[in-house]
Amino acid sequence: MSGRTEGGVKDRGVGVILALATTLALLPTPAFAHASDRGHVLLLPTGYYLVGGAFAVAVSFLVLALLPPAALDRFWRRRLPLLTLSDSPRTIASLLSFAGFAILIAAGIFGGRDPLSNPLPLVIWTLLWAGFTLLQGVFGDLWSWLSPWYGSWRVASRLFSRRSDGRHPPRLSSWLGFWPAFVLFLAFAWFELIDPAPDDPARLAYAAGLYWLVSFIAMLIFGYNDWSKRGEFLTIFFSMVARFAPLERRETRLSLCWPGAKLLAAEPLPLSGTAFLLLALSSVSFDGLSKTFFWLGLFGVNPLEYPGRTALIGIGSFGLVLTFVLLAAVFALAVLLGQRLAGERHLFGKTAGLLVWSIVPIALAYHIAHYLTLLLVDGQYALVALSDPFAQGWNLFGTANMMVEAGVVAGAESAWWLWNIQAGVIIAGHVLAVLVAHGLAWRLHPQPSRAALSQLPLTLLMIAYTIFGLWLLATPTVG
Repeated sequence: MSGRTEGGVKDRGVGVILALATTLALLPTPAFAHASDRGHVLLLPTGYYLVGGAFAVAVSFLVLALLPPAALDRFWRRRLPLLTLSDSPRTIASLLSFAGFAILIAAGIFGGRDPLSNPLPLVIWTLLWAGFTLLQGVFGDLWSWLSPWYGSWRVASRLFSRRSDGRHPPRLSSWLGFWPAFVLFLAFAWFELIDPAPDDPARLAYAAGLYWLVSFIAMLIFGYNDWSKRGEFLTIFFSMVARFAPLERRETRLSLCWPGAKLLAAEPLPLSGTAFLLLALSSVSFDGLSKTFFWLGLFGVNPLEYPGRTALIGIGSFGLVLTFVLLAAVFALAVLLGQRLAGERHLFGKTAGLLVWSIVPIALAYHIAHYLTLLLVDGQYALVALSDPFAQGWNLFGTANMMVEAGVVAGAESAWWLWNIQAGVIIAGHVLAVLVAHGLAWRLHPQPSRAALSQLPLTLLMIAYTIFGLWLLATPTVG
């Protein structure tokens, strides 16, 4: 496989409609091996999918515009209590996570050089970035327990941070907002998508180890909560994704809610937080776009003679930034036009910071669809590599001799299933985004007619992005 290294009755009616939409979003879905790489071109009636996807998003907007806001509000507020949890094992879980991370770093430096047999790149790019994001979107904030920093910070703060004068550590300046996390996320995206060899085990080990150390020092200086909420991009990204999950935790009580319901209670993000969420979506979109025949043709690159990532560093860096700038500009325009149509004046920053939460279902859907094939194939390689992390012939978990079935993503039948699952996830994500956007709009515009009008430009943007996402799945790519 080609790779990263170089390559009431009324209320019941409302419930039925929204339950159907949320069920669609929960259907199963989506270096050397990479999610967007495929060995076939999808020879399917993609035009029908484009029209159907756009139609589904448009119809969901029209239906919501006619439904009573009070009934929808009651629908979103429904909760089913499950059980009570304790925070006491959190430190132990985090310390175990750090120990596993340390072993992976050692495997990256001292283990084999093949990214498909060394567990570090497989765990980082496949199990963590591709797979764990999906778990966050389904089960909630698991990362708060598995973060490799929390337990170490608790131990270190008790050992070294007790001051006789009783002073607290300095706080991160409020004017910085989420910009530290934005810069680090942009660097992460560049390393993943542009760097010539992000799958090289030793290169990745030094990068991941340095990032852990820098973040740990920042947590000791500013406090764990301050840095993890505004500076550590993985924690921020995972916590934003977890807001979509149908599991909600309030203090020690765990409850079941509708997917996306927690997004409606979110506070408006500052400009830096809005930019962070848009970057999360644009980076995944550019990952798919950067390997299309269309993109390479714009720069005179023959896709049948792909020169490799080293030759495309400049083009890739430009494209990564351009994709974010274009998405941010179109989103800002949609928000401004919505304000004009609604005829009510709200601060642009507050409106954009609130409505940007509707991007979360779209970003999660793109993440799942984009990384589906990576999970199916490289997930198997990860199981094999974890049994023998240092290439010493070990079989720690009994999976070292497991046969990797790469054929699960090859062939006409697999192509049909993959395409339909990916397309369904993208469409469902946009439909849910429309649902969430309407709920957020009612917080800004109490009158239903004004709320619906304010969402018209954003809905058009979501329709366009649905078409774009389905086109990315169907268009030919290199690799």
